Amino acid sequence: MGQGAGSREERGPKTQRARKKRAQRSKDANIVLIGMPAVGKSTIGVLLAKAASRDFIDTDVFIQAREGRSLQEIIDREGLEEFCRIEARHILSLACRGKVMATGGSVVYSEPAMKHLGGCGVIVHLTLDLQAIKKRLTNLDSRGIVMAPGKTIDLLYEERMPLYRQYADFIVNCGEKTHEEIVAEIIRMVKIS
Repeated sequence: MGQGAGSREERGPKTQRARKKRAQRSKDANIVLIGMPAVGKSTIGVLLAKAASRDFIDTDVFIQAREGRSLQEIIDREGLEEFCRIEARHILSLACRGKVMATGGSVVYSEPAMKHLGGCGVIVHLTLDLQAIKKRLTNLDSRGIVMAPGKTIDLLYEERMPLYRQYADFIVNCGEKTHEEIVAEIIRMVKIS
C-alpha cells in the first residue's frame, strides 16, 4: 500500500497487479467501478468520464435497455439467480475500450463477467462504511438490489466486501470526500490524464 496526497491508496490482490499494469499502459483501457449499492458508482462514473474525456456506460441502464424492463422487474419475475445470469450475459456482451463503466453491485457474483471486465480495464472498488450505505439506501424495495428475501444490508455487505476486494485493482474509500476529490483520486491512481 502506498500513501498519496493525504489519502490511503489500497490495491487488490497481487495476482491482479500484473493485469492492472497492462491495462494502465493502454490508453484504451476501461475504468470499471464496482461496489455496494448507493456507494456512488454512477454519480462518480459520470463525473470521472467527463474529467477524463471518456464515454460513460452504466451497466444497470444497459441491462434495462436490452431487457426492456427495470432491474426490479427482472428480479421479481425471473428471480435472483436468473437475474445474475442475465447480468453476466450482458456484461460479457460488452466489447468496448476507453470507457468509464459503473457496474451493478451484484456483478461480482459472476467470475466470468469480472474476468471480462478486468481483462479490458482497471477495476476500482468504491467503498463506504456500512452505516453510510444504510443511510443512503432508502428505496430497497424498488432499487433492483440482488438480495434474498430476509437478508439484511448488513449481511449483504459482509457477503460482498470480500468479492469486491478480490477483484479490485484499486480501492477508494469515499467516506467524507467530495465527488471531485474521489474523481481526482481515481485519476491519480490509474494514471490517466
